[in-house]
Amino acid sequence: MDWQGQKLAEQLMQIMLLSFAVIAFASGYIMASFQMMILIYAAGVVLTTLLTVPNWPFFNRHPLTWLDPSEVEKHPKPQPSANVTQKKKPVKK
Repeated sequence: MDWQGQKLAEQLMQIMLLSFAVIAFASGYIMASFQMMILIYAAGVVLTTLLTVPNWPFFNRHPLTWLDPSEVEKHPKPQPSANVTQKKKPVKK
């Protein structure tokens, strides 16, 4: 799953859980049944989980491109200098 896919999965999860919560509350209130409200919300959680947890192909639309090993060898990682890593100690007066 790429970065945009993670964002999409999270947004989809939030929207679906909120909508199922509203639907479950409204139907439970209209039918005066707490059990029906819980069943509808549980079904919504299961459906949301099945839609957002697996790595579906539509979550992989923007794959990351990595450098080839030969390119990494041409551009080595810069090493920190000795002056940068040392912190100045405070002077006591």
